[in-house]
Formats: sequence, structure tokens, C-alpha cells
Amino acid sequence: MADVATRRESPAAPAYGGEAPWAETADAVACLLGVDPAAGLAGADALERLRRHGENVAAATTPRAWWRVLLDQFKGALVALLAAAAALSAGFGEWAEAGAILAVLALNAAIGFATQLKAVRSVEALRRLGAPTARVRRDGRLLVVPAATLVPGDVLIVEAGDLVGADARLVKASRLEADESSLTGESVPVAKAVAAIRRAAEVHERAPMLHMGTAVTRGAGEAVVVATGAASELGRVGRLVGTAAPPGTPLEARLAGLAHRLLWLTLVVAVTVTLTGIGSGKGWLVLVQTAIALAVATVPEGLPVIATLTLAGGVRRMARRNALVNRLAAVETLGATSVIITDKTGTLTENRLRVAQMWLPSGVVTLGEGGPLDPSAARVGAVPPPPATQPAGATETELDAELRHALTLAALCVTAELPAGAEPGAGVGDPLELALLAAARDAGVERASVLARHPELAQESFDADTRLMATVHRGAVAEGTGSDVWMAVKGAPGEVVSRAVEVVAAGGGRREPLTAAARELWLERNRELAARGWRVLALAERRAAAPPPSPYEGLALVGLVALADPPRAGVKEAVARCRAAGIRVLMATGDQAVTAARVAEEVGLDGGAGVLDGRAVATLLEGGAAGRRELAAAGVLARLSPEQKLRLVELHQERGDVVAMTGDGVNDAPALRRADIGVAMGLRGTEVAREAADMVLLDDAFPTIVAAVEEGRAIFESIRAFVVYLLSCNLSEVLVIGVAGLAGYPLPLLPLQILFLNLVTDVLPALALGAGRGDDRGGARSMTRPPRPADEPLLAGRHWRSVVGYGSLLTTVTLGAFLAAFRLPGATTATAVTVAFLVLALGQVWHVFNMREPGAAASGSRPARDGWLWSAALTCSAVLGLAVALPGPRELLGVELLGAGGWALVAVGGLLPLLLGRLCKALGLGRVA
Repeated sequence: MADVATRRESPAAPAYGGEAPWAETADAVACLLGVDPAAGLAGADALERLRRHGENVAAATTPRAWWRVLLDQFKGALVALLAAAAALSAGFGEWAEAGAILAVLALNAAIGFATQLKAVRSVEALRRLGAPTARVRRDGRLLVVPAATLVPGDVLIVEAGDLVGADARLVKASRLEADESSLTGESVPVAKAVAAIRRAAEVHERAPMLHMGTAVTRGAGEAVVVATGAASELGRVGRLVGTAAPPGTPLEARLAGLAHRLLWLTLVVAVTVTLTGIGSGKGWLVLVQTAIALAVATVPEGLPVIATLTLAGGVRRMARRNALVNRLAAVETLGATSVIITDKTGTLTENRLRVAQMWLPSGVVTLGEGGPLDPSAARVGAVPPPPATQPAGATETELDAELRHALTLAALCVTAELPAGAEPGAGVGDPLELALLAAARDAGVERASVLARHPELAQESFDADTRLMATVHRGAVAEGTGSDVWMAVKGAPGEVVSRAVEVVAAGGGRREPLTAAARELWLERNRELAARGWRVLALAERRAAAPPPSPYEGLALVGLVALADPPRAGVKEAVARCRAAGIRVLMATGDQAVTAARVAEEVGLDGGAGVLDGRAVATLLEGGAAGRRELAAAGVLARLSPEQKLRLVELHQERGDVVAMTGDGVNDAPALRRADIGVAMGLRGTEVAREAADMVLLDDAFPTIVAAVEEGRAIFESIRAFVVYLLSCNLSEVLVIGVAGLAGYPLPLLPLQILFLNLVTDVLPALALGAGRGDDRGGARSMTRPPRPADEPLLAGRHWRSVVGYGSLLTTVTLGAFLAAFRLPGATTATAVTVAFLVLALGQVWHVFNMREPGAAASGSRPARDGWLWSAALTCSAVLGLAVALPGPRELLGVELLGAGGWALVAVGGLLPLLLGRLCKALGLGRVA
């Protein structure tokens, strides 16, 4: 296996000599691969092919290493700015300041690393998707081998319940069907056949092919492997995932832009003060101290930590609401989402068939939302049945009998198994048959008890040509009929109705001839149901004294059954909330157009001018600007390939939208990775989809996306509020130092004091602004507004005015207290510096209450958030008192104990910015949000 291991890093090459094995005969494909399907490969030949082509794994990527996750925490312009400040401090021998800044960087990295590492997958997703073992024929014997050792030319043996281990061309098939929803988005199993088809067939049309990662739901077959690993359809999608690099998040871009502005501000202020100092003849030591102080004051050292903690808090809150976030910045990105492109199967719908309606001679029974088939709740005659079979006196009692009779037939004419009390998803067999069994059970018809009364004598398996199936049972249907054999038949409506000669009404109590006019009416209703995207089958019976040569002649029609993949609970309401929030919801599915249109109508999606299929999408993508505009306006798209879903995401991103993409299948993975925010389903989703996504819905509930968008919008407002807070605090520090330097006063703040302000007294209040629930931060109200533009800066003009206004207010009060301190009895420069430090510190701490919603009183209307603010303000005030009272911190910070006059000056100055700020708000002069 050593040779195998060395080749795993390169994609496996296809061994099949042709380009389209589905278009060649089975014998031709086997000949090209050099294998006799009756004997299989020789063991030595299989080993040689394994050495040549490598292991059968869908991709050669490796799990993301922990050290890469750690290194990611040190990326970003703000981190670089902090590192530069630390280097500047160390360069001038200010080791305490440098150490403090480096400690901040380490803390920020630790928080982000610990939060993000939980979402990193430890095992490669594409490998987990494939079947762990496979049954093959080698040397004329049936063997079970690891799926990773399958090679081109292997003969696969498959039956219902098997996962397909590689792409293979069928050579034998017996009533074979496969679930390909994870690869193509097709919501129902696909019938498979051996006969060759046209070369241009799409993946979902390739009946002669079995694909890696799909599941056999019915029948049995044999197939020759034509592609393994990266050469398979699954591997092709995996390579597409690798090429779809995720974009940077809007928050990352906005913080980077803020960091660049702060860098230029630092340089401008430092150069200005330095040149002024040189002109006034100040010593180099004072100028160096001033330059370092300005550099430290300009950089909001706590911003990366606060942003990380706020996002981490959002991650925890979203996890409690069943949304697992893989990337911290993705939390805020959700709030900027303007377009959601959602898959249908398993996202908007449940990805399992249910009986939607049953058309019976006396009326129609409609399945209630999420409830069982209840005859007492049926809408009798809501859609009139054929007039020739509708008795004038049809009653609900007759409908009850017809429903029970039809479901009894449905429960008998199946090969699937549904354990007692189990959900259909836990059953074994054709999903359509499992849906019939579930409907029968919900109506009180248990297959086991019916079989006990009518044991099965024989079975006519489903035939792809006749599209019919029958089971033969013992026992009369009704007393006095003289029938010893009862045959239950189901199949394509056209086949059943054409073979029927009568209609069974009143649950078998009455039979009436099926006239030509009545037959046409039944067929018309079948066409109406099929046009809605439902799967339709017909039920019939036959009675006889002995088993006949064919059970399909002289049938008695019982009714039609319409099955659908129903919308998930709450999806319609979630779509409406998105619309109210200005978010477009588009459907992009691999399923057929009529099904997509039906689901779009049921969940309230705007279909625009109609459903566009994959061929129309391909044409519009190549149709220039006009075609791309038409495609961008489309609301429902069907039969899309993975590449087309990816290009659809890119199209909307090019138009300036922030795109969220939801999905659960392998076919969704490339688009999930390329989207601004990829959202995968956790329960039904494949590991490939979950690996590619930024967020995983643990409950698969589409409404959870809306809750996450609300949380994202609230988090953005929190980030905006604490950035305004931090920058106004930092601006006040810069102005205090700059104005004092320009005016020739002693330095009011020392570099270590500024670090103390930025890392201790500023951090807790800023964290409090980011704490609390979304509804405490106006998240619910934000869902009535359109999403913010993608190019909107973190701080708009009104926010910068708040920064300058609050910063100037803090500066004025601090410098006033600094100058007033010189007039205190026995005051020294150290006394004035202490007063300036404490006034600015307390002013910044209590200034946090100015960041709440405009007009909120000090007692506030946001109790949860106010609790955090009060706790932060009181804690920081206590820390400041201890820093002055205790000898060690007092000496380190360069402050001294104050007298009564000094403390009075600090108390008044510390509260004055809050009082003036509230006054400005009350007068409408200051707004943050």
C-alpha cells in the first residue's frame, strides 16, 4: 500500500477509454475496461490498477490543521496595527507597554482559536461520504472489500440499502432505483436500466449509471466501475468546491478599512506634534514619550478582543438556537445578507414523500398539514370525482370506507418495511412505498394485521415496462363473494385505468362499470395532479376463485394517490419574514421544474416570470448583459448543475448582493463555499455540504436562518456601537495629549496609563454593549428594515460626528480638570496627571451609557443590556479606585493619592461627560445609531 499512499495527493485518472459510458453498450464498456462481468477482475490485476490509479477517495484534501486555525487569528489589519505599536514601544525600551499589547494579541488569538476550533472537522468530509465497504466479483468469487480499494473494471454487486462506492456502468438491473438527491437534487428515486442512452444526457438522466455516494433504494443490479476517486462525479464536484474560494466577510473588510484610517491618523498626529515640539526646543526624551503615547492612544487595543468576544457570544446564542457557526465573522455577515439562494430538497421541503391527496369515487381526502390522514377531516367532494362513478347519495361514511379500503390495498401491495412506530425515514425500501405505509398506519391500517387476515400467496414485482406491481393474497374481501383470492395492484395511472373495467365504491360494497367517459375523467385528474409536480399512482383490485395467469386483466379501479415532498414546517412564515426584511429568497434546485413551481407556490416564493431550467440558465449566462439581468430577476430555477449554482451565486455577488446559499447535498457544496455565507443542513446534509458551509443548521429548519439573520443584524449594531464608543475614547486620549503638547503643557497621560485605559476601563463597558440577547439590541426591529448596503462603511458620517463630538467632550472636561488640578493646594505635575487620568478614565467608563438607543433614560428600557452596562461601569470604577489605593499599581501607573479637593474634582469631571451627553441626546444633538 506504500505506492498507493504516495499517489493520494493527485487526482485519480479515469481508466475508461470512452467519454460517455452511458452511451455505450454494457458489453462495449466491459471490453474497453478489459473485464468479463461474469468473472470480474483477477486479484493481481485489481492490485496493479490500485497502484496505478490510487485509492478511491473523492478528494485528496486533508483536514484543516489546528495550527492553521491558530495562524488565522493573527491575520487582519487591526492585528498588524497592534503589532506595530508593540514593536514601536519595544524599540524605545518601553517593555511594559510592549508586553501589555502582546498580551492583548495573545488573548484575542486564544479566544478566536478556542471558538473556531470547535467547528473544524477532524476527518475529511469527502472520505466519510463514500461507502466503507463494497461487494465485488473478483476471480469469479463474491468478495466484500473496502470501498477505498475499488478500481476501474471492478464488478459491483448492489441491492436495496447499499451505498454506491464508485461511478459504475450497469450490466444487469432488476427493478433498480437509486436515491441521487445528494448529488443531483432529484427528490425521488431514479429508475435505472441497462440500455444505452444519448451521449448528451445530463447526470440526472443517466439511467445506465450508478454514482459514487448515492444509495440504492430498490431492486438489485451489477455494474462495472468506470471512474473512482477524483475522476467520479462526486470527485468532480469536490474539485469544484476547491476552486470556489470563499470571499472575505464584510466585517473583515470594514475593520481593515478602519485600521488603515487609524494608521494614517496616528502618523499625522505624531508627525505634527513631533515637528511642533522640535520647533519649540523640547528634548528628544519628551518627544519620544509623546510619540509613543500618541501611538498607543490612537490604536484601540481592546477592539480585536471585544469584536472576537462579541462574535463568540453570537456564536453561543446561535448554537442555542440550533445554528452552528464555523467562522466567527460569518455571524455578522448574516446581518448583511440581501439574497438567500436556497436548495429545495431537504431545505424548503422535508426530503421524504408523503401522501398529499387520495382521489376516491365518493370524494377527495386531503392530508392536513403535518397531521395524519383523518377521514373525519376530509373535504368530501372538494374536487368532484368522475360523474359516472359518483352516486347521488354519497356520504362521508362511504368516503371513510373507501379510504380504509384503498389504504388496505396500499399496505398490501409493497415490498418496503416500516417498523412499528418508526418514521418513514427509518424504514427500508422505496420511499414511495414507505409513504403509503405511513399513511395507512396513520389511518389505523397496520400491514401486519392485514397480512394476518390475508396472507400473501405470490408477488408480481414492479416491471419497468408495464409500470405495474401486484400482490396475491388469500381470503375473500367481503362475506358471500365466493372469492378465495384477492389481488392488490398499484402502478402508473395510465396503465391501471386502461386495464380497469369497473370502479369499486363504498369500500368494496358497490361496483360500477367504468365507462369510456369516466375513464377519461380519471385520466384527466391524473394529469392535473402530475402538473402540480406530484407523483401519482393508481390503486386497483381483482378477485378470483384461483390465481389467474395475469393479475392485471379485468381490474376494478379503487382510486388515485398523489404523493409530494411537503414543505417543512415554518418555511412559509420564514420566507415572509425575509421579504419583510428586504431579503430576496430564490430557489435553485436540481429537481424538475413542475415540482419546483409547486413548492415555490406553497412556501410563498415569488416565481417571477416562471421557472427557468438548466438549459435556459445556460443560455442566459452566455447571453450577455441582458441575459444576466433576466437571470438575476428569476426567482425559481430548476435542474441546475453544481456549476450553474456556483455561477448563480457569483452573478448576484457581482451585482453587489451579499449572498447566503443554503443546501444539503454534494451538488450544493461548491456554491456553499463561494457564497458570502454558506448554510448547510445538519441532519439531512451530507458531510461535504457541512464542510463547505460557514454555518450548519442542527435542526435543518429554514426558520433558523431568519433567526440567525436577526442575530447578525443585532451584532452589527452592537459592533457599531462599541466601535463608536472605543474610538471616541481613543480620540479623547489623542486630543488630550496632542492639545497639551501643542500648548506646551506637561504630558497629561503616560503611555502605560493609556494602555490601562484601553485594556481595562474601556474593554468591559465595550463588552457590555455587545452582550445580551438580540431583542435587547433591537434585532427584532431590524427585521422590518432592508439590509444595509454591502458597501456601507462600519461608521457612516453620523457615527464619525458622534465620535468627534463625544471625543471632544471628554477632551474638554479632562483638560479642564488637568488645568484646575494645578490650582489645588500643594499640587504638583503628578497631582495634575493623576486627576487627568482618573477624570478621563471615569468619564470614559460612564460615557458608555451615551451609546444606548437615542432617548433612553438612565434607567433604560433595555433591562438585560442595562444590567451589563451597570455591572461594567461599577466594576471599572472599583478597579480604578484600587489602582490608586494600592501601592503596587499606583507606582506602576505613576499616580499618587489625592486629597479631598482632588477627589471632588475627579467625581465632578468623571460624571460630567455622561450628563452633558444625555443632555445632547435629549435635545436631539447626538445620535449613534
